[in-house]
Amino acid sequence: MPADLPILSLITFSPLLGLLVLLFLPKHRSRWLKVTAITATLLPLLLSFWLYADYDGVKGGKPYEEQATWISTSLNKEAVGEVSSYTFEMQYHLGVDGLSMPLLLLTTIVGVMAALASVHIKKRWKAFYIWFLLLEVGMLGVFLARDVFLFFVFFEMTLIPMFFLIGIWGYMNREQAANKFLIYNGIGSAIMLLAFVFLVATAGFRAEQLPEQQQTHLSYSGSYDVIGANLADPNAYVNLSPEQTQGTDNPLYLSERMHWVIFLLLLIAFGIKLPIFPFHTWMLKVHAEAPPSVVMIHSGVLLKMGAYGLLRFGVFMFPAQTKDWATVLAILGVVNILYGAVLALVQKEFKLVLAYSSISHMGIVLLGIASLNEIGLHGAVIQLVSHGLISALLFLLVGSIYERTGSTELKDLGGLARSMPFLSGILLAAGMASLGLPGLSGFVGEFLSLLGLFDSMRIITAIAVLGVILTAVYVLRSVLGITFGALPERLAAIRDVRLVEAVPMIALLAFIVLIGIYPAVLTLPMQHGFDSLLRQLSDKAGR
Repeated sequence: MPADLPILSLITFSPLLGLLVLLFLPKHRSRWLKVTAITATLLPLLLSFWLYADYDGVKGGKPYEEQATWISTSLNKEAVGEVSSYTFEMQYHLGVDGLSMPLLLLTTIVGVMAALASVHIKKRWKAFYIWFLLLEVGMLGVFLARDVFLFFVFFEMTLIPMFFLIGIWGYMNREQAANKFLIYNGIGSAIMLLAFVFLVATAGFRAEQLPEQQQTHLSYSGSYDVIGANLADPNAYVNLSPEQTQGTDNPLYLSERMHWVIFLLLLIAFGIKLPIFPFHTWMLKVHAEAPPSVVMIHSGVLLKMGAYGLLRFGVFMFPAQTKDWATVLAILGVVNILYGAVLALVQKEFKLVLAYSSISHMGIVLLGIASLNEIGLHGAVIQLVSHGLISALLFLLVGSIYERTGSTELKDLGGLARSMPFLSGILLAAGMASLGLPGLSGFVGEFLSLLGLFDSMRIITAIAVLGVILTAVYVLRSVLGITFGALPERLAAIRDVRLVEAVPMIALLAFIVLIGIYPAVLTLPMQHGFDSLLRQLSDKAGR
């Protein structure tokens, strides 16, 4: 049984087995390198499916936790009141729940498909796959970490591989795109670290009574469970003002103003990654300049890390602030939707159409979060998974088109249904999923997010629907322009996709259809994923 094994660690670090093998393979053996890398990505995929099959949403995934002390050091601080000693601890703490399980599956699926799509890489295969597998370890760790500093380590682990994957294997302006990616995400990481330090220094404590003494030992840690429990407990030190402690100095007290400061820091930090307008310009460069297999990872998974972090640390830890700012989040979501849709409508390059489309679709996620009810939150997570699969499929198709035509400019393409009927059929299906056609995954996420928001913000929901209509316009404009119309003479002899390209296309489309016709495949693991949040929101309303 998975619960009897350190399966979370195995999932997280299994790509390193492939990385070790790659180190000993000759750099000119491209076939060996590719087979090794693809096999290494299959390991976490199979393990995550095994975990999913055994996961019980009713239990909330409690058996699947791994915890050990990572770093422990004594703090040289003076005794205050009953507290006589202090330590600081970092935990190696992994766990899975209804929020992380769907995103873990998304990461392993997209990881395999992106590895298959990397057949188009023409140079330095060994270095490419080493960075690729290191990137996957970071992504998996982000969705499983339950210590804020461990989360930060895995989050940072994704930046350096992406920087080199963009800067070395990208297109003409790859270095500029890589630098912009690193600068924006580095700023976001610095802001996130500042918020985490505040949380650990105030809410990240555990009080332990020393045996046979009337003294208390206080240990600071980055444990997500400890910080969340302290913030939610009105009687915890972090929530007791000096007036409530009879004037006694309370260095752990986190005032209402500081609650807001930390919440806004987290919103900005993860808003850059999501991205939320106006923190989106770096993402456009990455979509345009990175190789398609890398953009599959970036658009399919890395953007979702922003939404996951916002949910995990912003919404779950600060439900009161989230509720007060729900209207602002909904407005930001509408801005994302309309801004992305309008600009996607006027783009002349297919990669930029997809880039602005990603901005628009992430707006749907913000609407689901702003609803703060179970329907909308489920819709937000499904939208994350759905867009991850759809965008990965679309950029897989972009890679195949560029490999054969040398361009993704809409004016240079047309009539591909004649020379590439299989690719064109998959492209049409992916476009229908992107615009939210019922029976495909895009419809489920959008519908539930809008339905969840409709009960509390009907006008904003109605405005957001305009973006859905615009999505249909720009998707049909670009997809039909590529597949139908006159076929340029220079494209008459190009061949359809090979088997190694067709397999990931079919697999991704199969998952998109599966979620579209059977959404319970995702909602069942999420069955009790938002109970604690909804309970806190209910308690706040009751007070």
